[in-house]
Formats: sequence, structure tokens, C-alpha cells
Amino acid sequence: MNEAFFDYLKKFSADPLSEDEKMRLSQAFTPFKLRKRQYLLQAGNQCKHFAFIVKGSMRMYSVDDKGYEHNVRLGVEGWWMGDRESWVMVTPSLYNIDAWEDSEMLLIDRANTLDLIRTVPAFCEMIRQLDERNNIANQRRLTSSISGTASKRYTDFAACYPELLHRFPQHIIASYLGITKDTLSRVRRQLLQK
Repeated sequence: MNEAFFDYLKKFSADPLSEDEKMRLSQAFTPFKLRKRQYLLQAGNQCKHFAFIVKGSMRMYSVDDKGYEHNVRLGVEGWWMGDRESWVMVTPSLYNIDAWEDSEMLLIDRANTLDLIRTVPAFCEMIRQLDERNNIANQRRLTSSISGTASKRYTDFAACYPELLHRFPQHIIASYLGITKDTLSRVRRQLLQK
């Protein structure tokens, strides 16, 4: 088990992990690597694992009938990646998930996740806090996409996720924000002039 994950868990619970809990965690996760542009998940397949990103960056996106990509999630070290709907509902995913950089991750399946929730309090607390944060982030993103200007969307994104600005190219960030690359370029120029 990667020590980075044990350190990550400490952010959610002050209680130290017992040796038994560390062993359970180590047995539940599988180390996995992807090269840039390799898929963790392809649309039409069921999402059987969630990935904790140890190193690298990943994105989750759909492709419309015209071949345009719509990025719905971006992730870097210390973030999780997976299609929750497919994972929970045991249905084919609408999304592709690929590595944007060479990536190392720890994979966990649903059965092991549920077992850790029952047996490792720190893991359960992590899941609870991540669910809360995820709901807040999704609500803010929905409000922003409905009523925010392109400039507001970008400045909010830059303020919340500065680490993503230098890891993903403009066209990916523009797609994530629901604007065109040209609009993003214009917004960035205007902000630099201020």
C-alpha cells in the first residue's frame, strides 16, 4: 500500500490507523498504472473500480454525436476518479476516463469499498466528507453553468482549483467550463489586462 494514501486518510480522521486497518486497506486496493491517453474506463463499459490518483492527472468526459468531447471531471494527485452512477447502479457508463499524463493509482472495487466503510472508521469518515464536498462542488458548478458568465466561471475555477490550470491545456479547461477555447482565450486576455 502506498504511504501517500495513509497520509491522505489522516486529513479526514485524527485517530491513527491500527495495523489491522492498514492491512485491510492494503488488501482492498490494487496498484495500477496508465500511460498518457490510456483508458481507465470507456463509454459503454461498467465502472468496476474507483481510482485514487497517486501520481499524474486524469479526466472524465463524454463524446457527443458530432464527436465533441465534454469534460465533466478533472483530477490530479490526491483526487478520486470514477463514474459513480455506473459504479452504484451497475450500468454501462456514458463516460470515458483516461490518463492525461502517465498516471499511478490505487484501484478499489465496490465490495471492498463497502467492507472498508463497515470496518475502518477513518475510511468511512473520508467517504462521508468527500460526499459532502462533492455535493457542494456539484451544486456550485450547476449554479455557475446556469447563471455565471464565462469570466465568472473561469475565475471561480482558477480560485478553487489553481493546481489544475497548469496541468490541463486550455481546450480541456474550456470544455470543463462549458465554453469555447476562443471564449476562454478572450476571458484570460481580459483578466490579464485588468
